[in-house]
Amino acid sequence: MINGQIRDREIRLIGENGEQLGIMSSKEAMRLAQEADLDLVKVAPKAQPPVCKIIDYGKYRYELARKEKEAKKKQKTVEIKEVRLSPNIDTNDLNTKVNSAKKFIGKGNKVKVTLRFRGREMAHVQQSRHILDDFAKQLADVASIEKQPKLEGRNMSMVLTEKR
Repeated sequence: MINGQIRDREIRLIGENGEQLGIMSSKEAMRLAQEADLDLVKVAPKAQPPVCKIIDYGKYRYELARKEKEAKKKQKTVEIKEVRLSPNIDTNDLNTKVNSAKKFIGKGNKVKVTLRFRGREMAHVQQSRHILDDFAKQLADVASIEKQPKLEGRNMSMVLTEKR
């Protein structure tokens, strides 16, 4: 809210140089802002009493947009990479998959390890769970299990994340 939109009876006013001007009526604050050829901007509406500041509104909006843009730059998106295994995987193939999962985790991504069952392999679901357990054990030094192995249709999957 700026200038005439501020309808509060009393406000806490901050001057153009950041100094506290105290609690006063909004009309008095509006008069001070007009004398300085600046805007009266409500910066903390939830405070008791609301906090207003005498500043140039255009410059204020520009600063807010710049801060938002900076915050967005520093944000890091976490991707979920998937590693697919089959119940009859050989140890060397498993080691290759473990190494690729280590790379993904090293880059800060989460890894979803999926064990796919096809045809008759569905009859031996519980015997194949050890593959996921071995996978997690081999990555125990760099990753922790975020989501325990769970059977969903024809796939058993778990999610691993970087250790904190």
